[in-house]
Amino acid sequence: MEQKLFDSEQRVMELLWEHGDLSAKQLSLLLAEQSGWNKNTTYTVVKKCVQKGFVERREPRFVCHALLSRQQAQMQQAEELVDKMFSGSPSMLFASLLGGGRLDADEIDKLRHLIDQAK
Repeated sequence: MEQKLFDSEQRVMELLWEHGDLSAKQLSLLLAEQSGWNKNTTYTVVKKCVQKGFVERREPRFVCHALLSRQQAQMQQAEELVDKMFSGSPSMLFASLLGGGRLDADEIDKLRHLIDQAK
């Protein structure tokens, strides 16, 4: 994915990932409740998602279908974080997490298992 997923677009995507296909009207109602967005704001953000190739617009009733998976978005954002904040070094990211005390023993075991699987 070459396009950046902005926070507003991520809100739309989260709803599609959680609920599956939704009409633009359904998205508008959910986002009004969650974020206080009006209908025009929702439609503008959905239009951007369509233009970037994250969402496909299906007819009838302007149904929105996610083309970008949650996993694809997570991978892109993780790569961007590593590149931007850790000079492209995943080990520096892990060192930061370990040094910050954010990982408990269970999380460390999960990381060890993931590393072992990747070998």
